[in-house]
Amino acid sequence: MKPIVIVANRIEEPALKKLKKHFDVTFFTSMNDLNDLEFLENLKLAEGIIGLFIDIDAEFLDLAPNLKIVSTISVGYNHLDIEEMTKRGIMATHTPDILNDTVADTMIALMLATARRIPELDRYVKNKEWNGLIPEELYGVDVHHKTLGIIGMGRIGHVIAKRAHLGFDMPILYHSRTNKPDAEEQFNAKKLELDDLLKESDFIILITPLTEETSNMIGKREFDLMKESAIFINGSRGGTVVESELIKALESNKIKAAGLDVFTNEPVEKDNPLLEMNHVVTLPHVGSSTLATELAMSMHATNDLIKGLTGEKPVSLINKETFK
Repeated sequence: MKPIVIVANRIEEPALKKLKKHFDVTFFTSMNDLNDLEFLENLKLAEGIIGLFIDIDAEFLDLAPNLKIVSTISVGYNHLDIEEMTKRGIMATHTPDILNDTVADTMIALMLATARRIPELDRYVKNKEWNGLIPEELYGVDVHHKTLGIIGMGRIGHVIAKRAHLGFDMPILYHSRTNKPDAEEQFNAKKLELDDLLKESDFIILITPLTEETSNMIGKREFDLMKESAIFINGSRGGTVVESELIKALESNKIKAAGLDVFTNEPVEKDNPLLEMNHVVTLPHVGSSTLATELAMSMHATNDLIKGLTGEKPVSLINKETFK
């Protein structure tokens, strides 16, 4: 009898086909309803879970006594209670590195789109308002040679710095828990305390994981430290920013503009004031969403799940110290 595996929310078709060769696979479009009897029956027997937006806590794990591995198709894993999973001998895997270039591209695109007001000017043309020289109030701002501050100089931050420094001659500042000698050598990046970075940067890109330390790390005090001409880009998680304070900073012109790929609540509420602001560019959390990248992430997660259930060590094991 093949091991039972639950696929949650979404997975690319080639990865699903590969899973079905090895396992008895059941697909659920949501794993949030713990009152779904069919889901609960599968969960009792499941040895593996793979997919997107899988919230795993002690209550969930109590319903899955046979679970051996959870493979999330994402880099971030704050939705997994790793400590509880490790305590129960359950492996956790994720998909790092694959999306570094794609997410970096998205962050640069957000920076350019916000600075040069691309979505706003696109509407201006399509609404047939372009009847001659555009008024000065629709001008954007330059990106080249402006100072970029990166909060979170991890793998993605490094690739952003490369594009910004080598492509747009931008001086690079960064804030990180550790020194990044490669970025300092290759891009002349300068490590600063957060407050100093906020004061000196023309563009600020937040690209940290969501942890206890980074939760709500950018709020009123931080926005007050930024230049009034600063453009803020969030490509991390909505929970790293106090969204109500971001709204106030934008409404009061405390900062010039924002580019957002993430929000406190997703999908974003229809009455969120950010959606009515011309100086805010909004994306539906698509930092890594290209066909090639999504497929690569699905296949990576699938291969790790197969390894975990066939006696091999997964490549991207999060709780690796427990499963040597």
